[in-house]
Amino acid sequence: MEKVKNICVIGLGYIGLPTAALLANNGYVVHGVDINQNAVNTINEGKIHIVEPQLDKFVYDAVKSGKLKADTKPCEADVFIIAVPTPFHHNNDDIPTPNLDYVTAATQSILPYIKDGNIIILESTSPVGTTDMIANILKDNKINIDKVFIAHCPERVLPGHIMKELVYNDRIVGGITKEATEKTALFYKSFVKGEVLQTDAKTAEMSKLVENSFRDVNIAFANELSLICDKLNIDVWELIKLANKHPRVNILTPGCGVGGHCIAVDPWFICSSVPEYSKLIKTARLVNDSKPKYVISKIKEKIKDIKNPKIACLGLAFKPNIDDLRESPAVLITEELSQIPNSQIYAVEPNIKSLPKQLNKDNIHLTSLDIALKDCDVIVALVKHNEFIGLKSNKIVDFVNL
Repeated sequence: MEKVKNICVIGLGYIGLPTAALLANNGYVVHGVDINQNAVNTINEGKIHIVEPQLDKFVYDAVKSGKLKADTKPCEADVFIIAVPTPFHHNNDDIPTPNLDYVTAATQSILPYIKDGNIIILESTSPVGTTDMIANILKDNKINIDKVFIAHCPERVLPGHIMKELVYNDRIVGGITKEATEKTALFYKSFVKGEVLQTDAKTAEMSKLVENSFRDVNIAFANELSLICDKLNIDVWELIKLANKHPRVNILTPGCGVGGHCIAVDPWFICSSVPEYSKLIKTARLVNDSKPKYVISKIKEKIKDIKNPKIACLGLAFKPNIDDLRESPAVLITEELSQIPNSQIYAVEPNIKSLPKQLNKDNIHLTSLDIALKDCDVIVALVKHNEFIGLKSNKIVDFVNL
């Protein structure tokens, strides 16, 4: 990739910033873009606004070298990478519909800077057809899409291991043309040590949705099993441990639901596209989305005789040892518990410094584990952070097998 020197990354969140920092540390000149001015200022100081192991060093080194700069506006580049959120619309429909407003806005923001020969990559997890949508936006704005190379390359990283997995995980690249696929794959091969697999754009889009739907279905089985075992007075953790001794059985770990921007969202993209053929995927989503309600009912049962309950909620993130609260069932549960009359909620989340907006209530307090253990009537284990493992108390209601 001799001609590729300058990269413009749109979106400096959990995927965009690690990608931008990695590219800068690999010698590319990277212009990062985000609408959050505070994030831009933080990055330009060589600091990070999200929690991810090793990211702080990557960003510091990239900024110090002059290879990474952040701004609120794009600039000309050889490669544009779109890494913005793709949530769904919270409506009253049976199946939530994808919200592609951020992808549309990101695409429109780079229109004045696109020139012939550019590579335009969508990394955001998206419904099938989104890469074609980007091509159509360009076409509608008089850009000759035969002279640029448009492709999708979904991120496949695990929060907490992003900097390693960006390099060593296999990547799937799918262009809207064969040449776009080849040129984009060649770009990724310059910094990815895993295999770079080539396909078309729609298959690349679907591959990410399928990967996360597979996980969602399997987690739903574990969560449903936990409900069944509770009713039959069976220890689900012991049961799973025993069942997994079978050489062809690998039951996942139940929890309070499913969160994060990927597994809790992506299956709906498939369901919204082909609802008549995605019945199992939809059912799994409904099972996992219903688990927090069951957790709340069990907690209410525990405190029914306590007049002014003080409840400690251990963990707010959507999975252990990260600060990511997106679609977190623990946040939903904590918010619901705060509506119990005369309750005081002690939120213990060691990875954040302030409560998210929906938890900014008079009776919710972000506090330390020590204070929660000392002052609360009931302690609810919602996330299996390292800091909580091994805790023992007759006050604990354990939903994550501490």
